[in-house]
Amino acid sequence: MKKTAAALILSLLFLILVGCARGEVSPADTENEVPVSAAPADETPLPDGGETDSVDETDAEPASDGTVLSSDNSGTDAAPADTEPETESTSEENTAPQASQPPSAYPPAPEQTVSPAPEPEQEPFPEQTEPPAEREEPSAAPPQEPSAPSAEEAPIPPAAEPEPAPEATAPPPPQTDDTPSQTSGYVAFNGIDEGSPAVLQVTEDMGQDYIDRIVFLGDSTTYGLKAYSMLTDGRNTKQVWTPTSGTLTLSYQSFADIWYPDDGTEITIREAAAKKQPEYMIITLGVNGVSFMDEDYFKAEYTDLVTGIQQASPDTKIILQSIFPVASNYEYQGSINNEKINAANKWVLEVAESTGVRFLNTCTVLIGSDGYMVSSYQNGDGLHLNGTGFGLVLDYIRTHAYP
Repeated sequence: MKKTAAALILSLLFLILVGCARGEVSPADTENEVPVSAAPADETPLPDGGETDSVDETDAEPASDGTVLSSDNSGTDAAPADTEPETESTSEENTAPQASQPPSAYPPAPEQTVSPAPEPEQEPFPEQTEPPAEREEPSAAPPQEPSAPSAEEAPIPPAAEPEPAPEATAPPPPQTDDTPSQTSGYVAFNGIDEGSPAVLQVTEDMGQDYIDRIVFLGDSTTYGLKAYSMLTDGRNTKQVWTPTSGTLTLSYQSFADIWYPDDGTEITIREAAAKKQPEYMIITLGVNGVSFMDEDYFKAEYTDLVTGIQQASPDTKIILQSIFPVASNYEYQGSINNEKINAANKWVLEVAESTGVRFLNTCTVLIGSDGYMVSSYQNGDGLHLNGTGFGLVLDYIRTHAYP
């Protein structure tokens, strides 16, 4: 009876072990297993409390597959064996999904992205250093080419031809002379016949009162009286008649508007003369006209101006003043020069004679012995007077008064 029970237990254990190893035993099978715990009821413990009799090796029965099972495993020892397969199966089940998880494939990916990154960063640096070397080559080549022709051209300028140039320029430069010219008989230094009945002769100094009764009509050489405050009211004087531009060309005399200082309007010369009815009027015009006007044109315009004023203001005593000379430093000598001015002054005198007005040969106190305006009388441009020059002009007017 004992042998039969032991054999049964061993066979069950074997089946359980084999089933667990093959994964064929399920938890349901283990629940249906018959627990093997104690010896049969007919067995009695030994008096000394020892273990139950073990199965002899000779009594062991072979398993169904021919394997001989050991008989020294008692029924009490077989109970824990039932749980061992379960622990093994659970450990295999827990480790199986961990082994099949894909995260193990990600590590190589970061290695591939990190390694190629530094390589492209190093490539542009050598490219940046190459262009400077190429720029130095073309810059060095061109300077050598122009240097060769410059050496060849150098001997050409130092030829002996420029030497005659100073000989041609030596005579022209005039020698400035601050000494006013002197008259010779009845012909002035500028060629004006001082014996003409139209020329105003030397008189006593008529003083400032005489100057204050005169209206000065003219171009920029007249406007300087206002600019330099040479008259009684300074820059607020009402004695200067010029266009608002400050200058006037003789050929424009018939239609040009002047600034009429008495009421601040712009009207023609004839209209202003009709309004003002000045006692004395000194006209100084023509320096702009000598550059393009011939004798007939010049005299015709001047005559028309004088006769127009005479009609507008018959009682006005009209005095035609000579055109002022230019200094040697005047830039546009080709257009306006003292030769043309001297010729035009003769035309002015002839107009004065033909219209019955008087002529002032004022330029005689401005011209030096070299034929140019004295340099200390002009404002620097060679054409316009400064305060000193205008002072001489006013003194000449006062001492060559209208009788």
